[in-house]
Amino acid sequence: MRPLERRTLLRGIGTAIALPWLEAMSPLSRAAKRADDKPIRMLFVMVPNGIHMADWTPSSEGTKFELPGTLKPLEKHRNSLNVFTGLTLDGARDHGDGAGDHARSGAAFLTGAHPKKTDGADIKNGISVDQVAAQAIGQKSKFASLELGLEGSAQSGNCDSGYSCAYSSNLAWRNESSPLAKEMDPSAVFERLFGTPEKVSDATPATIRNARRKSILDYALEDAKSLKIKLGAADGRKLDEYLYAVRDVENRLQRSDKLELGENGVPSYSRPAGVPRVWEEHCRLMMDMIALAIRTDATRVLSFMMANEGSNRGYPEIGAPESHHDLSHHGKSEDKQTKLQKINLFHMQQLAYLADQLEAVQEDGESLLDRSMIIYGSGISDGDRHNHDDLPILMLGKAGGKASKSGHWRYAENTPLCNLYLWMLHQVGIRADRFGDSSDLLRLGNS
Repeated sequence: MRPLERRTLLRGIGTAIALPWLEAMSPLSRAAKRADDKPIRMLFVMVPNGIHMADWTPSSEGTKFELPGTLKPLEKHRNSLNVFTGLTLDGARDHGDGAGDHARSGAAFLTGAHPKKTDGADIKNGISVDQVAAQAIGQKSKFASLELGLEGSAQSGNCDSGYSCAYSSNLAWRNESSPLAKEMDPSAVFERLFGTPEKVSDATPATIRNARRKSILDYALEDAKSLKIKLGAADGRKLDEYLYAVRDVENRLQRSDKLELGENGVPSYSRPAGVPRVWEEHCRLMMDMIALAIRTDATRVLSFMMANEGSNRGYPEIGAPESHHDLSHHGKSEDKQTKLQKINLFHMQQLAYLADQLEAVQEDGESLLDRSMIIYGSGISDGDRHNHDDLPILMLGKAGGKASKSGHWRYAENTPLCNLYLWMLHQVGIRADRFGDSSDLLRLGNS
């Protein structure tokens, strides 16, 4: 058969399911393979309130370092792990503006900019690195970028010492005055990934609304069966595994205790509320959405906020019921630091869950993790000090082989975090001279 197009879809009523990479999509001549057939994905994950650094920073440098407590969940992925010490987010410092470190660190995390101190409509920040990438390579996928999180976005209000809530609840900025709100409802993300533009409104006849209860895969099954006949055995197994993964996520969405059912028991996918009550289930469903988006090449640029900056969420399920923000102001209390480390570890376990999924899927001889650059960290180092140097920053993934080393690397004091972002932009073909407050390309492995 002729090679399949990378954008081949399984179609059904109200359904358009993108396929994962299959061997049948390879051009007959390897020499003719285009760079777009092996895309590199970028994901930026931010956690709020800093990190308990004693359990984050490895004690030794180089490739043979021991993972400290908070990083232990990534042990099986250490060959794809780079931990950076010494990176700084100068834009999050006060520069004479006084209090407001949480808002500034959220706003500056992906922009490197120093946000204007205002809680009015005259917000001003900078374009974020994910949006620089989205504007350059976004046309190569269904969505230029996806903005996701576990708490809602706000575009106004006073959330931190005279700073707008837009700064602390949005990572992605299309330009200096336009933050991009994130989606926090996993079923809404699922609908974006696998639904068609046609929507089922409240005015739609009940028979059609009832049909929405049926799996989206049921609508596309005949198309899948027709395609499978044309595939080789390996591709057939890969298609089965992929459809199983989609079905599994779909079933978990339906089983989760968040589904608020409307007339005739039909879920309403239009509302952004009603997310799972259990935080871990919510987070893992969103990680599933990220994995599916990457697997189908629906987008190559994503951002994800574990919680809004300055979040007061408690985590009673792991023995830390107090406000995360309050615990971060530990004042050297042993009890608070212990609970803070539990939260940091809990968050890291969710990242490891995503890494496991991406490592398990092969794309033309490499895992999806190998073909990714996943940045994880915070714009605050020690939450008690509110400092923005020596940030907790790591990268998972090999960027398609361009991050050939893995290890713990220490950089000179006040090395801009944006040096890392500039390096990432170069890996996806964006040969920018500068980004944010960058001074040079970061040298991975101090090379």
